Amino acid sequence: MGSPTASVLGEIGLPVPVRELAAKTWDVIVVGAGHNGLACATYLARSGQRVLVIESRKRVGGACTIEEPFPGVKMSPCAYLAGLLHPRVVEELELAQRGFHWTPAVNGLFVPFLDGTSIQLWDDDARCETEVRALAPNDVGGWKAMNDVIRRLRDALRPAGDDDLWLNDAPTEEEIEQRLGSDDEARGLLFDWSMAELVERYLSDERLQMAYLGQGVIGTNASPFDRGTASIRFHHSSGRLAGMPGMWGYVKGGMGMVSFYFCDAAREAGATVVSGVSVAEIMPGEGVRLEGGEWIAARTVVSNADPVKTLALLGKQADADWRKRIEQVPIEGCTVKLNVHLRELPNFTARPGTSEAHHYGQINAPLTKDEWKAGFAAARRGELPEQLWCELYFQSVHDASVSPKGTHTMSVFAQYVPHTFARGNWETRREEVRTLALKSLGRFCSNIDTAVIDAQVLGPPDIEEKVGLTGGHIFQGECLPAYMWHKRLTTRTPMQGFYLCGACTHPGGSVIGVNGRNAAMAVLKDLHAI
Repeated sequence: MGSPTASVLGEIGLPVPVRELAAKTWDVIVVGAGHNGLACATYLARSGQRVLVIESRKRVGGACTIEEPFPGVKMSPCAYLAGLLHPRVVEELELAQRGFHWTPAVNGLFVPFLDGTSIQLWDDDARCETEVRALAPNDVGGWKAMNDVIRRLRDALRPAGDDDLWLNDAPTEEEIEQRLGSDDEARGLLFDWSMAELVERYLSDERLQMAYLGQGVIGTNASPFDRGTASIRFHHSSGRLAGMPGMWGYVKGGMGMVSFYFCDAAREAGATVVSGVSVAEIMPGEGVRLEGGEWIAARTVVSNADPVKTLALLGKQADADWRKRIEQVPIEGCTVKLNVHLRELPNFTARPGTSEAHHYGQINAPLTKDEWKAGFAAARRGELPEQLWCELYFQSVHDASVSPKGTHTMSVFAQYVPHTFARGNWETRREEVRTLALKSLGRFCSNIDTAVIDAQVLGPPDIEEKVGLTGGHIFQGECLPAYMWHKRLTTRTPMQGFYLCGACTHPGGSVIGVNGRNAAMAVLKDLHAI
């Protein structure tokens, strides 16, 4: 079946005039139509609640949406791959019946090196072992041990089924400790190790270590040498989409289709979703005031906005201790996203060709350890590093419908960049960032200069402006151990009748959907207890 939301690329507008919305009686208002807000609305509406979702932007989906940065090219401005999307949400919101199709990136992660060698870290253990043995024969045992500790931790905390600790309220520290038992390696991975410690503990070949370092800092304003960054690697390896542990993949039509399907499900369940309408004030347990001055009443308000924006909407209504807690969570982004239209795919000198196995997975332009350290330090000073770490994805090789015939799309996710430059700003230095990102990639390619047709560059302030994420932080705040599990913000707040449902809540950032489900379950439980 076709998606009504996708047919208008998420620009659903106002189904009825605002005055009619204000005249109706609502049980729940969800502020923000990101994917978690839409998921939350669906579950609430299915339970008989009268639900209104209000999105300030013209397009629903937040950071997980689809737009046309270039004529005839459909791309998501931020989100790019599915992997952590929760199977329970996929099943309950009937995504497959709505048209959701997912192509696992079984070709894994390809990493070329400046010495002309390379490695393809297949998501097939046997094929990956062959590659590891060819590049670093002494590391095969350590590589297996590293994978095993990740598997053990995933099985302990996130087993398939109802015992998954991502479901419902965050587990207590005692519950996590009980799951970990005597597995000190798993404990170190989850709470303590830096990404550099993780790779150095199990691997000796410098290139193989480099191949993995970036996986510990995705979207994280920390160095791979900082404590706790190994947990970022685990977080991104902990999915079970389609029953494939740790697998990532490409959604047909683009990642924004996930939000569009969620929006279809919410409206089908009876929720009213509007876009292009801004909330100016949230009154917990009472309702919201729009920027136009209209008052819309509801006994429950759920915010899908990030916590800093939520505080601004609450104003003096925010609990003082709760406000302090939010203000302590780092929320300054350090990533730049390039959405690129290509004449042909990059030709990597280590494995030549423009239609090779590695183009069907993910690709990293790696950094040496010294480059990682220098790059992070430069961005902290408000300067650009000499090289960027880049992770690349090619939606078009799996789905030709997203770009004109004979051309390709390339998503480049790179760091570190400053949120605020010491000299100049993102408007004056955007072209410099574009050049730096493509040059960093061009160290490993022979054709990047001629392959690029056009490129959209989104730094942290651009991401904030485009999708409303404070600081341009893609996870609504850091996902390091100090801000995860029982230490993450909770769906329930000290303000009665007011809840959170976004990535700032358990289980954290990425396109997961279960944050919204957890919030809906909490709301319904509390309503039934009244």
